Amino acid sequence: MFAIVTLVSLEKVATFLVMLSVLIVLHELGHFVLARRNGVRVNEFSVGFGPKLLVWSSPRTGTQYSLRALPIGGFCAMEGEDNRFSEAEQQREFRTLSQAPEHNFQAKSAWGRLAIIIAGPIANFLLCYCILLAGALAFGVASDRTNQPVVGEVVAGSPAAIIGIRAGDRILAIDNVAVTSGKHLVDTIHSALGRRLDVVYERNGLRMEHYVTPRPCPAAVGKNFGCIGFSPVPAYVRVSVARAFRESGEEFVSIASQTLSGVVLLVTQFAKYAPEIAGPIGMGQVAATVQDWGWGPYFSLAATISFALGLFNLLPIPALDGGRAAFVIAELIRGRPVDPEKEAMVHIAGFAALMALIVLVAFHDISRIVSGQGLM
Repeated sequence: MFAIVTLVSLEKVATFLVMLSVLIVLHELGHFVLARRNGVRVNEFSVGFGPKLLVWSSPRTGTQYSLRALPIGGFCAMEGEDNRFSEAEQQREFRTLSQAPEHNFQAKSAWGRLAIIIAGPIANFLLCYCILLAGALAFGVASDRTNQPVVGEVVAGSPAAIIGIRAGDRILAIDNVAVTSGKHLVDTIHSALGRRLDVVYERNGLRMEHYVTPRPCPAAVGKNFGCIGFSPVPAYVRVSVARAFRESGEEFVSIASQTLSGVVLLVTQFAKYAPEIAGPIGMGQVAATVQDWGWGPYFSLAATISFALGLFNLLPIPALDGGRAAFVIAELIRGRPVDPEKEAMVHIAGFAALMALIVLVAFHDISRIVSGQGLM
């Protein structure tokens, strides 16, 4: 049994890493396409990191395409962007050359360099919609009328959270009556305001049983209905191509709105919302749970991560695309690059803040896993 569970877990981890790698590689592809369109030489486009396994060099462009031993992410190495110096230092060094090659990244105008830099995040935004559309065409869209008897999001501090129900749990029976569908589950709970229910649910093959008393639902649902604080996983229904395009657009807007709102709350109320941030460890745990719900929800999760990845890279933090873009914008405003000494100070402070945030996120991810708390 342990070996089977381990294999399943490894399969989920591998699926998540492949998904994350695809999102990162396509992010780098955005930089690659705009660089080539602007006449910048790309020395290497790599899938993965570490020792090279497969290498092919284009005789026309000279770009080396490589597959490396650790196929997690990738990079696009452009001429004039060696990352040994800051943006201002590379720009100043380039201007001292007697014969400046036109295919160098630094030879391009500030607007051209800015376009290449932000092409990666924009690629993630476009990919978000494409993933949603592909999922809608292949697996359908989430239906508001039909749900699975599987727990989706659990509200913190709700009756469901208090008795230990987590995302991914399957509700089997309520008051000795088998739950046959998500609609049956919702109707049963809604009609039991203030009445104690005997709930039987399953998690990883283990059956558990607890008593829970529904509280009044939020006003949007109806105060005369009972709620215990979770939403069931929606069932997916097939739709026409036209509706798939429309539904994907609406979900894209919803993802963008929720992600942007989350960033605003994080900036304005950091102490309150910082513990809720999920890093790669937390995203992996969420992905493992969502995989049990089917490919429809998993595509939606991948789209959400793609948008978040693009938005995160636009933050004006050194070492991210947003940080590089900020200095190019400053160059546009000033008419000349930022002083390298000042940029170096900003890089050091920004990099320290970024590392602190990564450590904080990892700490909270691990703490939640150790304490058995869900991330959804």
